[in-house]
Amino acid sequence: MAVPAFDAKLDQILARHDELQALLAEASPGVYAKLAKEFSDLGPVVEGIEAYRNARKEIADLDAILRDPATDAEMKELALEERRALEARLPELERQVRILLLPKDAADEKSAILEIRAGTGGEEAALFAGDLLRMYQRYADLKRWRFEILSLSESDLGGIKEVVAEISGQGVFARLKYEAGVHRVQRVPATEAQGRIHTSAATVAVLPEAEDVDITIDEKDLRVDVYRASGAGGQHVNRTESAVRITHIPTGLVVAIQDEKSQHKNRAKAMKILKARLYEQEYLARESERAASRKGQVGSGDRSERIRTYNFPQNRVTDHRINLTLYKLDQVIAGDALDEVIEPLIAEDQAARLAEAG
Repeated sequence: MAVPAFDAKLDQILARHDELQALLAEASPGVYAKLAKEFSDLGPVVEGIEAYRNARKEIADLDAILRDPATDAEMKELALEERRALEARLPELERQVRILLLPKDAADEKSAILEIRAGTGGEEAALFAGDLLRMYQRYADLKRWRFEILSLSESDLGGIKEVVAEISGQGVFARLKYEAGVHRVQRVPATEAQGRIHTSAATVAVLPEAEDVDITIDEKDLRVDVYRASGAGGQHVNRTESAVRITHIPTGLVVAIQDEKSQHKNRAKAMKILKARLYEQEYLARESERAASRKGQVGSGDRSERIRTYNFPQNRVTDHRINLTLYKLDQVIAGDALDEVIEPLIAEDQAARLAEAG
């Protein structure tokens, strides 16, 4: 049963939603966008509150029917059946409202910068990093997100030493932030003649994309070096100083980009990555403070944490944070079933935050 304080909070939200609707009707252009966003953000919360309260009202109405001495036996039986069904649904409706009331992660709605690096395992680790890149590309396609590779370093056998990509769309970071950490693969490498299973790893980082309002960089804090891109001889990129390396002096962060033939384009990409990395530092500092009292945080963004194992011989994927095991590695690595890993991680994180909220 809802406590009075919870009901009072719901009343405040509904009142604010009505107030915003009235304010929007006469808002000046300067404040309209801000009010419209708040109104839009409250929409799902209001829908949840209405569904929850409608269920409670229906239960009260059915109780009145059951108490009425004029109600015949057949009607009482129907009312009782309906009441039981509503009573069973009510806790989940209340839980959904409480989830909607949880403080929003400021970065959740942002696009993201995805970084994948081959770890231990040599060429096999690079091939696995390539598999992860294709998994996220496919997943982005399914979500109708835009996927653009900003920087790519390939290995001799067509694997990936390191790749940085921008994934643009609504709520990208909210879903992909749980992917940050060490991904481990167990399989027989294509380079292994004896058929022995090897273990390799790749590191994934997911950075919320920073906007100009999030991060302001003073030009005097930057050292920009230009140089000739490395690669096969005789190419255009080697005849001009198009590669760009930007060092953020206060933090020591360095970003180097040489993928484009244009120095201007390489600088723009490098600045985008640098801003994301600086924003990530601030974001992770805030998150660690918020989660200091919580044990076993899900989606902490720790790049050194081993989060998932992909066992090819058993077609098994195990997420170690929530002890989730799926025997559909082929579908997960293809990107088609990645949500079956991400959704439980989101649910676990919500449960932890609900418990924290009390």
